[in-house]
Amino acid sequence: MLDPTRQRLLIRSIAWLAVVCALVGCAALPADEDPSTVEQALADSDWARASDWGLLGVTPGWRHQRYGSARPTRYGVGEREGRPAVHANSRAGNSTLRLPLGEPVDASLRLAFSWLVPQLNDKADLRDAEIDDAVVRVILTFDGDRDVFRPRDRWLSEIVQLITGEPMPYATLMYVWDHRYPVGTVVPNPHTDRIRMLVVQSGEEGVGRWNDLERDVAADFQAAFGEAPGRLTGLGLMTDSNNTGESVEAWFGPVVLRPVGLPTQVARPKHP
Repeated sequence: MLDPTRQRLLIRSIAWLAVVCALVGCAALPADEDPSTVEQALADSDWARASDWGLLGVTPGWRHQRYGSARPTRYGVGEREGRPAVHANSRAGNSTLRLPLGEPVDASLRLAFSWLVPQLNDKADLRDAEIDDAVVRVILTFDGDRDVFRPRDRWLSEIVQLITGEPMPYATLMYVWDHRYPVGTVVPNPHTDRIRMLVVQSGEEGVGRWNDLERDVAADFQAAFGEAPGRLTGLGLMTDSNNTGESVEAWFGPVVLRPVGLPTQVARPKHP
């Protein structure tokens, strides 16, 4: 039998692995029971046609990534106030829409996206591992030199690769809207600093309407991680409330990625 110290270490290690896999979307974790439903709907949607990530080349397509037996967030496509949108509905749910890239691309990019949130989750706190939910997250994953990982992160990456066939991303940057922390706040994930959240919208201003954002990916990565980014390896959208147990919903508008210096265009609401 393991002594109490080693037993606690094992339990914490399993918890770290579960959290990292959940947040970065390890490919071999259980998928939706019928993944073709939401994935095909996304592929055939006005939202996908209004989005522009063509510079990413050929991708495997969007995947609805569930995490074990956890209740998933329900994603669908449609329109909100004249704008093509992905609708996320979470009833204490946790799952991600992720777009892995066939080949990584240079991260000198402008990212344009929009979101609409009817209500923020005032029970959540990004710094508290027990309640670190977010109504909206736009996620970017990056490659890099894993030799600089701390021992714990190196161990996690090796275990993830052993289980899934792909390593943990070198770094994951999440754009979030938060009610608690001001714009510009960088919040490391409570379990691993290889995942960092950047607050790009804060407070109640903008609740209930579309909010358009445009970001310099390389500059944001530098601000969050203190170094230049490696190549971009994937995108993701996420709405989760499993830790707080709340019911939340959100809409994500089309996503546009362009090299720095080129204009970005996103779908705008139609006016009569």
